[in-house]
Amino acid sequence: MVAEGRQRIDKWLFFSRAVKSRSLAAKLVVAGRVRINRDKAAQASDLVRAGDVLTITLERRIFVWKVLGTGSRRGPAEEARMLYEDMSPPPAPKGEAVADAIPALRDAGSGRPTKKERRETDRLFGDD
Repeated sequence: MVAEGRQRIDKWLFFSRAVKSRSLAAKLVVAGRVRINRDKAAQASDLVRAGDVLTITLERRIFVWKVLGTGSRRGPAEEARMLYEDMSPPPAPKGEAVADAIPALRDAGSGRPTKKERRETDRLFGDD
C-alpha cells in the first residue's frame, strides 16, 4: 500500500524523464547511483515525496534534484520539469581543467616522438 503523496523511486525517475524506462531506473537504483536525502536508495521500491533531495549519477554528470511532486504519467518534457527543481552545480567548461585534477607530469611534447619526428630521424641517420 502506497502512502498518499509518495511514489516509488523507479516510477518517479521514469516520469521525470531522468531515464528512458522503468527497468533502467530500477537498474540505476540497484547499482547505487541514486541517493535520497544523502542515503543510498537500496531498492527500486523506495519511496520519494515532495521535499526530498535526489542525487543522481548519470554518464559523468551528477544531478541534484529537489522533488516538487509525484507524477501520474510520463508526459512531455515541460510536464516532467514540474516534478523537480534542478539544484545541480553548473558543468565545468570543456576547455578548463577540473580544480582537483592532477597536473601533467611532463611538459607537452616531451613524451614519445610523433610519426613525423621518427621519419625525420630515420631520414637523417639513414635507417632503412
